[in-house]
Amino acid sequence: MEEQNDNQLNIELSEEMAEGIYANLAIITHSNSEFVLDFIRVMPGVPKAKVKSRIVLTPDHAKRLLNALADNIEKFEMNNGTIKVGGNDQGGMPFNFGGPTAQA
Repeated sequence: MEEQNDNQLNIELSEEMAEGIYANLAIITHSNSEFVLDFIRVMPGVPKAKVKSRIVLTPDHAKRLLNALADNIEKFEMNNGTIKVGGNDQGGMPFNFGGPTAQA
């Protein structure tokens, strides 16, 4: 007789979704009932950026995500060293992207 684990969840990941979406900016907003995470790709020299993905979470799930991300960052840093947040002490967006400006 086979034992069934009632807590097991079968998660499906399509090929397209497995490729992922690159984003280098996240904007987080919230109301009293939800958190909205917009993931954006900003390109150097392009004044317009598009939201590539939007995730809407309940406050409970947002807190769980925060804890899971903190736990994973801690484990990563134990194996790979401290992650240095580059150049901007304010924690804001590095609009110059750290490279030379293009000239025509």
